Amino acid sequence: MAGDLPDYYFRIRENGAAVFKVDTENRQRRIEMEEIAMVNVRNGNIKPHGDRKLTDEEMALIRDWLERRVALLAARDLDDIHRAIDHMNLTTHWAQSRATDAQLEDVTDALLLAMHDLRTVLVRKKADRLAREAGGAEE
Repeated sequence: MAGDLPDYYFRIRENGAAVFKVDTENRQRRIEMEEIAMVNVRNGNIKPHGDRKLTDEEMALIRDWLERRVALLAARDLDDIHRAIDHMNLTTHWAQSRATDAQLEDVTDALLLAMHDLRTVLVRKKADRLAREAGGAEE
């Protein structure tokens, strides 16, 4: 089992990860994990743990993980939005075909406000994109 373990382990946190060096080559043959760094996916900061100096190899490994993690989170975000579209369609079908008056009364105002807010943001962002495209086309 110990031969199958990676040399480094990333404990995922809300905004990044704690990075551990995995050691299985000790006298007790136990798995030991030494925290070596903290990684922030929002700003890309890599902070060594304590007084530790990260090697070039460790920095490259952490940067590679960071790049893959940012890409994964971006893909998940987009997938979540596609799921939200599916849920909106399912909600429309529910409201049209199965919802009772009491159920509609319970959710209508919240749904209308959320949809209005979303529509406002989407329209503004689309107008900004069109304005930039028009400005770039004139140059």
